[in-house]
Amino acid sequence: MSSLKTAIKKPLAQKTIVITGASSGAGRAAAMRFAAQHANLVLASRNTEELEEVARECEDLGGTMLTVPTDVSKQEEVRELAQKAVKFIGGIDVWINNAGVLAAGAFTDTPMSVHEQVIKTNLLGYMNGAHAVLPYFKKQGYGIIINNISVGGFLPVPYGSSYTASKFGLRGFFEALQSELLPFEEIYVCNMYPCFLDTPGMQHAANYTGVYIKPAPPVFDPLHLADVMVKLAQHPRNAINTDSGTPLLRLAYGLAPSLTRKIMEKVIRTYFKTAPAIQQTDGNIFMTADYGNAVYGGWNPQADASTRKRNLLQGAFAAGIVATGIILLKTRRQ
Repeated sequence: MSSLKTAIKKPLAQKTIVITGASSGAGRAAAMRFAAQHANLVLASRNTEELEEVARECEDLGGTMLTVPTDVSKQEEVRELAQKAVKFIGGIDVWINNAGVLAAGAFTDTPMSVHEQVIKTNLLGYMNGAHAVLPYFKKQGYGIIINNISVGGFLPVPYGSSYTASKFGLRGFFEALQSELLPFEEIYVCNMYPCFLDTPGMQHAANYTGVYIKPAPPVFDPLHLADVMVKLAQHPRNAINTDSGTPLLRLAYGLAPSLTRKIMEKVIRTYFKTAPAIQQTDGNIFMTADYGNAVYGGWNPQADASTRKRNLLQGAFAAGIVATGIILLKTRRQ
């Protein structure tokens, strides 16, 4: 086995992992899972107080910790994150782009400043991460970038136009980057496409709909997503659907994009008519949220495993019926 292959395959306890957006949700879950493997962790987030709490939890699990308060939408802060990570142990093995924000509302009801910040965080934030870490990876000859993109990279979300723009942009950017990096055989770019997760993301979202918003079931366990990240850090792959919902939604949209968009818009608009009214908010778009910074968002009662499994099966069954119906409809028209 070559020295480069040896570097990629070395145990997680000998690897340095950088995780952005580590103060809540999937990022916090990933930090815990890697800490349990005794990895060297560099945790980044805008929320300094929560970041330190995550670090304490991860130290108790066996991880070696460094926290670096970072706003990924600011290129200079991401460069500093990479520099500090390299100095921490002596290199970076895995960089996880995870930090993200959400804005819900009709396009023209949502301020352009909010749309702009969604793009800066979700799209440019990941690009900043890649731009900061790749020179180190090229110099050492190996490294893994893991991108938490979401099914939104394939499926446009009505009333989430800037979020959709950022996710479609991420898929295109990183697929282009994968091609560009082909000469570097030991540098991997791994794109993850999870469906809705049981995280605080919706609670933190900017909301210009005028009503309370929540993810459509089924919502999936962020700890499962974190487990996939751990596997990718050992056995990298170009792209992976992390749950059963993503391939079904991709199939439906791939077969009948117009019909799928109409169904989604109608479902969301119908929900708006009955959902409780709330005031508009820019959520955590411009500043951190001082609430709901756990792994779970509580969309499944008490994050109960049996409830998650039941919602998963119900959602997969419903998505399967929709996909099957679309296939039959297209077949009859031919």
